[in-house]
Amino acid sequence: MSIFNAIGRRKTSVARVYLSEGKGAFVINKRQMNEYLNNAVLKLKVVRPFAVLQLASDTFDIKVNVDGGGVNGQADAIRLGIARALIQL
Repeated sequence: MSIFNAIGRRKTSVARVYLSEGKGAFVINKRQMNEYLNNAVLKLKVVRPFAVLQLASDTFDIKVNVDGGGVNGQADAIRLGIARALIQL
């Protein structure tokens, strides 16, 4: 499986998402998701596309570069980027 990439935008936030088959690594701006998003609601928001498609998020490696806006806008941009990458898949 190759790497699927997509861009998600929300307000002034832009997220570049790289999705590949793997063991569940989720890295945002070179930090683990749990370190970057310290709110449980934001974590659930980010992985929502996997729940909608009934896919296990731990079967993919996700790398995200996000910039601009606040944390909530960044989480929405990441969610959109993941959804777009899953559409390509």
